[in-house]
Amino acid sequence: MHFSDRIKAMQTSPIRRLIPFSDEAKAKGKKVFHLNIGQPDIKTPDEYFEAVRNFKVETVAYATSQGNNDLRDAVSAYYNSWDIPYERNDIYVTNGGSEALWFAVMTICDPGDELLVPEPFYANYNAFAQSALAKLVPIPTRAEEGFHLPPAAVIEKLITPRTRAIWISNPGNPTGAVYTPAELEMLAGLAKKHDLYLIGDEVYREFTYDGEKFTSLGHMKDVLDRVIMVDSVSKRFSACGARIGTIAIKNKEFMGQVLKLCQGRLCVSTLEQVGATGLYKTSKKYLEDVNKEYKARRDTLYKALKSIDGVVCEEPKGAFYVMVKAPVDDAEKFIIWMLQNFDINGETMMAAPGNGFYAAPDRGRDEMRLAYVLKNDDLIKATNILKNAIAAYPGRIEAIKA
Repeated sequence: MHFSDRIKAMQTSPIRRLIPFSDEAKAKGKKVFHLNIGQPDIKTPDEYFEAVRNFKVETVAYATSQGNNDLRDAVSAYYNSWDIPYERNDIYVTNGGSEALWFAVMTICDPGDELLVPEPFYANYNAFAQSALAKLVPIPTRAEEGFHLPPAAVIEKLITPRTRAIWISNPGNPTGAVYTPAELEMLAGLAKKHDLYLIGDEVYREFTYDGEKFTSLGHMKDVLDRVIMVDSVSKRFSACGARIGTIAIKNKEFMGQVLKLCQGRLCVSTLEQVGATGLYKTSKKYLEDVNKEYKARRDTLYKALKSIDGVVCEEPKGAFYVMVKAPVDDAEKFIIWMLQNFDINGETMMAAPGNGFYAAPDRGRDEMRLAYVLKNDDLIKATNILKNAIAAYPGRIEAIKA
């Protein structure tokens, strides 16, 4: 049977590809602490369920391809509360933030075009780029510098005639980095100088810590016609399964092109849009409480990681992830080994292999992404398992050097 070169070139998700090993561990009676995937255990707001329960129609009809106006208006009001001036017609509803990102790439890229992305980056960016036969060009960042951006001159050297956009996650997945106003102004200047788009994946906007003030690409007023804003209810409202996202830009011509893709997939679920409209009525206190909870979890995880001999990581300032360099020969092999061969009192843990967050598969092989989406007690147990597993692992770096 024939398979396209496009699909064969796409990698499997590093976040999900080891699930069969965790399923096998569970089948043996083990409890697995999942730090591999950003699935929050935070309660979804009641407003979502109330909106769905109160939805009474005789026929569940197609929604408009752009998205229901009630939801678009609710998202517009949300953006304006952040001083981001998007109105209804600047916003289309998508099947999660993932579809919004895919729409962005499909709209601006021809085969062979390039997208600059700070590395490490969210693993599925590779899939979205490859589906358009485009190429991710990594912007190097360093853990020792909190994964902040290099100087403009370093980024500018990566720009070619095939470059179409600079693409960032802010706050960062998988790094937890929160970019400064100066960094975003630098990107805006490069976008204007080289006629580029700026793709802003800002689904973790509410989650910044230690007094870090969040600055959005939507605050870069002189390049709003270049800023492709991607958003989602998944993490903000702990509603990952609702699959409601948005794509927004102050550029009518761009939105006219995106509309073709919206119409091609007909519409987003009518019922989920009703629920999402309810989510945008959630009180600010809910988001404030969630922020406090994630900060506490961040503190618990970071403190535990710093106590593990040989582990290198910097304190994340946003989102709910941390990239960890571990003293192991291969992080993916180590995670599989833990699931198959290591437990404490019938409990083990799972992380996401770091190499899947890089453009080149040979990079990040000794790194893991951990998501602090579990309660503090579970994070303490999970990191204790990690500490003891590293000490017992046959492929520990010190053992190799000996």
